[in-house]
Amino acid sequence: MAMSSPASSEQHSAPLLPMGSVLLGLLTFSMMDVAMKSLSMDLGAYNAILWRVLASLVMVSVIFFARRPRMPSPAARKIHLQRGIIVVFMSYLFFWGLARVPLAEAIALSFIAPIIALYLAAVFLGEAIQRSAIWASLLGFIGVIVIAVGRAQGGYSEDSLLGIGAILLSALLYAGNLVIQRRQALLADPIEISFSQNLIVGTVFLLFAPYLAVVPDVTFVPLIGGAAILSIVSAVFIAWGYARAEAQNLINLEYSAFIWAAIFGWIFFSEPLTLTTVGGTILIVAGCILATRRDKPVAHVETTAV
Repeated sequence: MAMSSPASSEQHSAPLLPMGSVLLGLLTFSMMDVAMKSLSMDLGAYNAILWRVLASLVMVSVIFFARRPRMPSPAARKIHLQRGIIVVFMSYLFFWGLARVPLAEAIALSFIAPIIALYLAAVFLGEAIQRSAIWASLLGFIGVIVIAVGRAQGGYSEDSLLGIGAILLSALLYAGNLVIQRRQALLADPIEISFSQNLIVGTVFLLFAPYLAVVPDVTFVPLIGGAAILSIVSAVFIAWGYARAEAQNLINLEYSAFIWAAIFGWIFFSEPLTLTTVGGTILIVAGCILATRRDKPVAHVETTAV
């Protein structure tokens, strides 16, 4: 699509720049996960998401309206609504589970989404399922089992197993989100998508505000604001990188999120990194790499991009 544009030449002359941009974006995403895990533990997943999304909406609105945007087309409005509703449930399940599961385990389990997306694409987009996708799903499934068994053996906790279940359901929804995201990217630019998504998620969450919302103490304001800023900054860095290099050359960088999750989980929450988590992650990532070989459509694996 880029043909002979400057982005195209930049892609060949300086591949390290887009790689560095994506890595920096994934680092800031992981930092946001730390903030959101802390907020979810203190305020609950609902209030953590509500206040962060509202803060993000205010920030993105300034950029969105400063450009004097035109009304989105009916097709764009429809797909914004579809994806926004999915994100409502996806984000709540992920952060609810994140408050109950170590950060590294949560990120590892979320990596299963691209494999699930292959099957959803077959159902909704009519894409053929290749043999490599079947082997990939088997590897991913075994990896999830390894992590779950390790969690059950390492001090059984019904709450933590419920957290694993919530994250897997979130990954299932995120897989559907990936399928919709392909079409949405053709109908709207990143700022419109970010604005629409935050607007829809914020509106839905506000419907439950009379029953669930709690105004956080002023001490939480820096953490909420920081999470909102990190979510926007990370999206910009990743979008910049993917606009200047082929996705197939960047997709494997996404798995660096597990490294940051392991480091930050240990530093901020004293979460040990178990061998079963590492082993399960290797199986899941191997499955994802196998599934995305042969020029498959590539999708981000960040379930936290709300």
